[in-house]
Amino acid sequence: MRPLLFILCASISLHAGDWPQFLGPQRDATALDESVITGSSEPEILWNHPLGSGHAGPVVSKGRVIVFHRQGADMVTEALNATDGKAIWKQTYPATYRDSFGMDNGPRAVHCIAEGKVITHGPEGIVQALDFETGKLLWDYDTIAKLESPQGYFGRACSPLVTEGKVLLNVGGKGGAGIIALDLQSGKPVWQATDHEAGYSSPILIPEDTGVSAFFTRSGIVLTQNSDGKVLANEFFRAEIDASVNAAAPVACGDGKLLFSAAYDVGAAMWQWNKADRKLVNLWSTTDALDCHYTTPVYHAGHVYGLHGRQESGMTLRCIAVADGKVAWEAPDRLQGGTLILVGDKLLLHTESGELWIIQAMPEKFQLLRSSQITRAGHRSHAAFANGLLYARDAEKMVVVKVK
Repeated sequence: MRPLLFILCASISLHAGDWPQFLGPQRDATALDESVITGSSEPEILWNHPLGSGHAGPVVSKGRVIVFHRQGADMVTEALNATDGKAIWKQTYPATYRDSFGMDNGPRAVHCIAEGKVITHGPEGIVQALDFETGKLLWDYDTIAKLESPQGYFGRACSPLVTEGKVLLNVGGKGGAGIIALDLQSGKPVWQATDHEAGYSSPILIPEDTGVSAFFTRSGIVLTQNSDGKVLANEFFRAEIDASVNAAAPVACGDGKLLFSAAYDVGAAMWQWNKADRKLVNLWSTTDALDCHYTTPVYHAGHVYGLHGRQESGMTLRCIAVADGKVAWEAPDRLQGGTLILVGDKLLLHTESGELWIIQAMPEKFQLLRSSQITRAGHRSHAAFANGLLYARDAEKMVVVKVK
């Protein structure tokens, strides 16, 4: 069990098999306390639930799955029974977001469950806290009205990180409000830091120093002290061209190591956080090893597994070494994109074409155990995995799949 789990227990009520936030219980795309997956049998779709537009993936806790999507003129948050999809509650607010490029008008950011609350962050910049049991609105905070948070290319997409009684977000606000912390109980601002614009990445806690959060903003790498927002590290790491984004979340790789990766000729870099000296040091940097367009890679046993390349030109699944960034293997087939979850020693890749790949997570070779169609094509939301079930969505519905 990794150190990060203990600090999250203080803010997120964890149960075996919970997936209460973006990238799961430890925010590293790794499922906990799950049965072994063999890939020997075909995944079974148990039930599905219709959804509106948006790319926000589901979260699961205490026998409930919470979804956040758009239906017509409303942003909708729903609580469903995790085993059969029966409705528990539904909360809405008027939807005002219009995508600048005529794309999807629904939410992008994955919501989270913490201390009896569901925290959402809409593409229009509204942060809300709902009661987990009833769906009642507890508070909201308008980042446009309060901080002039800009829409950016594709709306606001930072998934909330709750720690030490605060909701941390990269909103790109004006007047030094690039990163903000809101009080979890009241929604009132606690601190703000940096002039960084918002990217499409979401922050994580550093497992070996859980009082520090790692952000990947539009400009690059920022480490903040959770208690007061003090900036501990600020490193430029982004593409030279303006029409680019940083989207993959930082990846904790053990012993204070952090991987950051982006496409647009940025590449990947490994950094070392020294807790004693409070310094961030670059260990290596390379292009063309793992250039992540939007998918957050997964760390496992000294290696990182991720999708290399841009969605427009096709991606390949790669395994690289944490020590030096060298490519251990590359899958033979290209794909448009997808998202990754680690369950034990198996990778679950939900592709943009709607397939579920079950892959052996090992550095020796690429080994695909099974490939099955589970959703329609053309979607890139991140799935959740809880109690042996994969909760994945496309543009029309969420499917709940038993994976064996």
